[in-house]
Amino acid sequence: MVGTGSDSRTESGLTRKEVLQQWREPRAVHYVWPVGCDRVLSGRPCGCGTLVVGCREGAVGGNERVVVLGDHLKPTPHEPFKTGISVMACCLSEEAKEQKRINQEIERQLRKDKRDARRELKLLLLGTGESGKSTFIKQMRIIHGSGYSDEDKRGFIKLVYQNIFMAMQSMIKAMDLLKIPYKDPRNSDAAELVRSVDYETVTTFDSPFVEAIKQLWFDSGIQECYDRRREYQLTDSAKYYLSDVDRIAATDYLPTQQDILRVRVPTTGIIEYPFDLDSIIFRMVDVGGQRSERRKWIHCFENVTSIIFLVALSEYDQILFESDNENRMEESKALFKTIITYPWFQNSSVILFLNKKDLLEEKIMYSHLVDYFPEYDGPKKDAIHAREFILKMFVDLNPDSEKIIYSHFTCATDTENIRFVFAAVKDTILQLNLKEYNLV
Repeated sequence: MVGTGSDSRTESGLTRKEVLQQWREPRAVHYVWPVGCDRVLSGRPCGCGTLVVGCREGAVGGNERVVVLGDHLKPTPHEPFKTGISVMACCLSEEAKEQKRINQEIERQLRKDKRDARRELKLLLLGTGESGKSTFIKQMRIIHGSGYSDEDKRGFIKLVYQNIFMAMQSMIKAMDLLKIPYKDPRNSDAAELVRSVDYETVTTFDSPFVEAIKQLWFDSGIQECYDRRREYQLTDSAKYYLSDVDRIAATDYLPTQQDILRVRVPTTGIIEYPFDLDSIIFRMVDVGGQRSERRKWIHCFENVTSIIFLVALSEYDQILFESDNENRMEESKALFKTIITYPWFQNSSVILFLNKKDLLEEKIMYSHLVDYFPEYDGPKKDAIHAREFILKMFVDLNPDSEKIIYSHFTCATDTENIRFVFAAVKDTILQLNLKEYNLV
């Protein structure tokens, strides 16, 4: 009969204390005491040096096994226990042991990935072309990332040059379209010189092109053309660069932070920018805004924490890049309505950035909102009333009365404004996800 307690002996004549002592001795026969079991019935090494141990019937925890370095053991097959307790087969091959190790490592990595995913917020930037999405990403790099080194800035030099040529060529073409004459007839030759360049291949900015562009910019005909820019496509940064050609044309030119923020490079494909804030990863995803790019958005729709939708306030009187007879703001409204009704985004918070408030304040003084949106009944030349009207147009598109649209008026080229706004956005997102991210 088998006794009980710590001094009870196994059928091989060992007490629990003796078994544990042998476990600690090098090159000894390694016995395993089963979890939750108070007595060992038998233990014999099998041919591979693995000890099989059985526990009494009804013990908690069941049998365990362990591979030991018992190379000195004489191979003897283990025998069934006389008590009728099933014996755990334990002779694992090296391949099986390696597979078990790999499986355990995979499970550990999956658990880690799950924990990490709970600490990551995916923010999807959406909006029509030129609404300011890429500029916002640049601001995140400046405010919460590594910023731009001198080497990074040098990479923008040719892009600034290309923006200057692109802007002037757009106005030269518009001069013909709008039938505006040059004040100085000699500037027609300067226009032909600038027009002859493929702006996408520009890498330098030297005379005679510098002088030609300066002469054209100061021509009153070009200035009239610039004032009528809503009638054709012209980048918002045109005046910024063309008013500072001498600085940009200098041999030691290095783009400033503002130069980088204002440079226009259409986004093609999908760009992700992750940054760490208070041990939470914010993964910001920027996608192309032109119609041809929107078909790629579907790949970004999974696990989106928040949508940040950008609207350019200044586009109320502008036409689409893709279509000369469609209003840009109407296109933006249609896209916003589509986005907020997508089933993928039912659990995503929606944050509306009414961007380019600085350009609205400038434009509203001479281009009246009521001329493009007759339902506007506010005063003319009033940027505050105008932007509140535009905000209401977008909020009214929300079909779900219980879903809150969080809104902010922004100027994406103003770093301090974006710093302040995104701090509020971060707080909003975290408040909405307190339990999910273990913040309570």
